[in-house]
Amino acid sequence: MRPLNGFFVLVYYVVGFIARILHPTTVIGMEKLPKSGALLCPNHSSNWDPVLLGTRLPVNYRLHAMAKAELFENPVLGWIIRKLGAFPVSRGSNDISTVRTSIQAIKEGDNLLIFPEGTVVRNGVGYVDGLPAHAKAGVAMIGVRTGAKLIPVFMDGEKKLFHRTRIIFGDPYQPVYTGRHGTSEEMQKIADDILAAAYALGGQSVGGTPL
Repeated sequence: MRPLNGFFVLVYYVVGFIARILHPTTVIGMEKLPKSGALLCPNHSSNWDPVLLGTRLPVNYRLHAMAKAELFENPVLGWIIRKLGAFPVSRGSNDISTVRTSIQAIKEGDNLLIFPEGTVVRNGVGYVDGLPAHAKAGVAMIGVRTGAKLIPVFMDGEKKLFHRTRIIFGDPYQPVYTGRHGTSEEMQKIADDILAAAYALGGQSVGGTPL
């Protein structure tokens, strides 16, 4: 197994300590997580989500996170988040390099974090490309092509300072599709199902409304 880079370990513990003070968390279902080859699929309601989730996983979990390409335009920020395991994706495009990076990570026994909604949906109300927030089919396509184990994850929506946030890991989701890579309709259904499963862990439907 490759050694962890020292910069990541330093940031993990320093940022994790600060995050637990500002946004304490309760983690449920951690034992359901595969040790490797997992694709974590949480709902996305705050910019704190990847920080809170990433710092509650074991330091050696080797998590790579898909992040919007705009974050990498700043060379300093881009260098930092790459060191922390993030890689860019251009939203709204078929980014082959993103798929290749994802496949390589899973082949090496690492894990992925992708937010199916593709953007922050605050307080359960949001729009993506002019439409009500919904799952992007890309998360299913990457899950199928990498062979990753799809894991729904729920995170409480409102991140108030010093208020506890639940992070709930669900059972692995088994996608059903035809052929080698499935149809576009099947990929959209898988994405919709994994997002619905994530919200259901918190007793909500997609968009954050109570079930």
